[in-house]
Amino acid sequence: MRRGWKMALSGGLRCCRRVLSWVPVLVIVLVVLWSYYAYVFELCLVTVLSPAEKVIYLIFYHAIFVFFTWTYWKSIFTLPQQPNQKFHLSYTDKERYENEERPEVQKQMLVDMAKKLPVYTRTGSGAVRFCDRCHLIKPDRCHHCSVCAMCVLKMDHHCPWVNNCIGFSNYKFFLQFLAYSVLYCLYIATTVFSYFIKYWRGELPGVRSKFHVLFLLFVACMFFVSLVILFGYHCWLVSRNKTTLEAFCTPVFMSGPEKNGFNLGFVKNIQQVFGDNKKFWLIPIGSSPGDGHSFPMRSMNESQNPLLANEEPWEENEDDSRGPSISNEVYRVQCWEPF
Repeated sequence: MRRGWKMALSGGLRCCRRVLSWVPVLVIVLVVLWSYYAYVFELCLVTVLSPAEKVIYLIFYHAIFVFFTWTYWKSIFTLPQQPNQKFHLSYTDKERYENEERPEVQKQMLVDMAKKLPVYTRTGSGAVRFCDRCHLIKPDRCHHCSVCAMCVLKMDHHCPWVNNCIGFSNYKFFLQFLAYSVLYCLYIATTVFSYFIKYWRGELPGVRSKFHVLFLLFVACMFFVSLVILFGYHCWLVSRNKTTLEAFCTPVFMSGPEKNGFNLGFVKNIQQVFGDNKKFWLIPIGSSPGDGHSFPMRSMNESQNPLLANEEPWEENEDDSRGPSISNEVYRVQCWEPF
């Protein structure tokens, strides 16, 4: 009976947690809905007197609003991508690993299993990156999200404002959402400013519209400042081909840590997120290259890197302990494994 109560309580807490996790999203949605009402009705239809100005304001506003809401929707409802089955331990391997009590033997077992996988990053101690909660060998740039309770490919961070984990499957959409959010706030602020001055000077009547216009400018400027900082930071990450986690903890390869291990150059770094076809860069349609499990690396030349070569990858001799290595100029230091 007591165990049943504990299970029921645990299930109830998980349910409450899932419900509460949508509160930040609900706040954003309510603010956006109010901004739509304030701009379209209170500013354009009530305050603005020129018909031509109304039409121009509304056309540009709705064009930006469509892309803003579209990218926000894609950021929220594009599920994080998890490692495929070949990275999971088989039932036999899982039993052998869990029944083994010697840590050094467990470590060697993971090394043997990882030889057949495209895995080049390691923990700070040089061990194979293994998730004991998902029972899988982590692909490069993959981390376990404690909020989503799963391993996420090329995990960047968990964002409460979209109630989703940002990673390989939706990082492009998240960047687009930030960009269109900045544009949305900037457009509102610039078009509202002149009417804000007129209301401030008492040149326009209407108490209700005055409140909406004044508050609309304040909210737009407040969000614009915070979003510009966040967007600028992620633009810097994209230019260096880093994730937020990699910016705080340098990736460790088989020869040691390398903070620019995935840096391919400015243009190629952008293409790693947005793809080669520039016509898809502004549209929230999946165009990121690859499958999220393997990534080209800076320190591998074309003949070494299986992602750039025309040969069959991951088929190596047994005496070749782990395939191509990162440059020997890298220095060995310790780095904690964040997830």
